[in-house]
Amino acid sequence: MRTIVHTGAPPDAPLTIERSILNVPDVQLIARGRCRTPEEVLAAVRDADVALCSGEPYTEEVLANAPRLLAVIRYGIGVDTIDLEAATRHGVMAVNFPDFCIPEVANQALALLLACARRLVAQDRALRSEGWAAARRYRGPVGTIHDETLGLIAFGHIAQALAQRAHVLEMRVVAYDPFVSDALLAQYGVARAASLEELAAAADYVSCHLPLNPQTRGLIGRSFFQAMKPTAFFINTSRGAVVVEQDLLAALEAGEIAGAGLDVFEHEPIGPEHPFCRLDNVVLTPHYASWCDQTFEKLYRRVGEAALTIVRGGVPEFVANPEVLPHRRLPAPV
Repeated sequence: MRTIVHTGAPPDAPLTIERSILNVPDVQLIARGRCRTPEEVLAAVRDADVALCSGEPYTEEVLANAPRLLAVIRYGIGVDTIDLEAATRHGVMAVNFPDFCIPEVANQALALLLACARRLVAQDRALRSEGWAAARRYRGPVGTIHDETLGLIAFGHIAQALAQRAHVLEMRVVAYDPFVSDALLAQYGVARAASLEELAAAADYVSCHLPLNPQTRGLIGRSFFQAMKPTAFFINTSRGAVVVEQDLLAALEAGEIAGAGLDVFEHEPIGPEHPFCRLDNVVLTPHYASWCDQTFEKLYRRVGEAALTIVRGGVPEFVANPEVLPHRRLPAPV
């Protein structure tokens, strides 16, 4: 029997789509509940062939002590909670879906930008609680959006999709990403910033699209926010931990930047007591930029299909650590 274990779903989760694909005689899918520590993850997957995860910690300890584990499949793009080097050493494929939710997250970033620029949330709250005149105090300062500059931190697929949307709004777009070519930037009509500080100084809106890894953790901090215009807004739909949250909070409270639109946070979930929640120049959403009913239904199907491919000895469409393939673990004989 091949065992597939979900470490991010409660035991009573229906997992209807995944189960419909994995409903074959020699495969079982088990939901172990949300595993929050490496110890809990290891207890769940010690005898598993494939693990399905949402954001649980797959550390060296886990990967070294699950001898049957062929792959960890991440629901989504980010693999920052999987130790890729350890996975490669132990012959475990880290599977993700880098083409997942690109338009959805680009749309969310744009929605946060517009909500900040037009002060929509503050006006809505004031109109409901205090009336028309009170809401109109939030009319300004408000920029034009057109003829203003959007700065993109990193220029991957989501940032590229956002750049296309920004051009429709007649915005200038500049990006900081030392890993992309001038030709790619030119293809999207995007200027290159030579440094993060140059991007910060030029942009009226900054949208962050960094992956989280040891090099990017805490990359956006005090010096970046001090370089931004006092009329500029900071948008983050990537990972909360790429930002030094206390530095962002200090910049907002001091009026060094105009506001922020945040879908992700350093520690999640946040509660109503979080300092961001008391600021009326911050628009908050609960890490749901990727969400769309139809998109997630497709993702569930792709996860199930990838898991079935792996237990049958195959390689799925996307492997985040492709260097593992020459020595990847293979299913044990049955």
